[in-house]
Amino acid sequence: MTFLKGPKMAVIWTVLRVWLGVQWLQAGINKVGVFDATGFLHGTIAKSQGENAIVKGWYATFVEQFALPNVELFNVLIPWGEVLVGIGLILGAATIPALLAAAFMNLNFLLAGTISTNPILYTAAMILLFAGAASYFYGVDRFAVKYIKEKMNAKKATNKKDVKPAPVH
Repeated sequence: MTFLKGPKMAVIWTVLRVWLGVQWLQAGINKVGVFDATGFLHGTIAKSQGENAIVKGWYATFVEQFALPNVELFNVLIPWGEVLVGIGLILGAATIPALLAAAFMNLNFLLAGTISTNPILYTAAMILLFAGAASYFYGVDRFAVKYIKEKMNAKKATNKKDVKPAPVH
């Protein structure tokens, strides 16, 4: 299975990652500054009612007790989250956190009873998470992660040299 994480397969993961990033960027860019989740949240609560409810009661309670009272926060977090996830995925920068955020948003949209493209986007994010470092082999993280690790290792080495042994009595 190591061939799935090699440089040749990384081309495929890069295409999938960039495609996913474009989807997120397009979803969020026109929402910044104008998005209002109030109607969506009320719709989520309504989908939890009746015999064939598609939203679980616990999630509707979360929406009613937490999301609706804090809708102004969600009106900022959702569009900016979508835009930042999109940019991160397109550039391959902070790829793993961006994929986790993408999967988390898709999961919440699915729990809210919205199908649309969410299953496809969620699946793409999960595949890329399983691809691991191959998902950003052709991206900013390929160099940024290496640089950060080198700096952290250098700092650890410096800290070890600075520690003086306790005097022996």
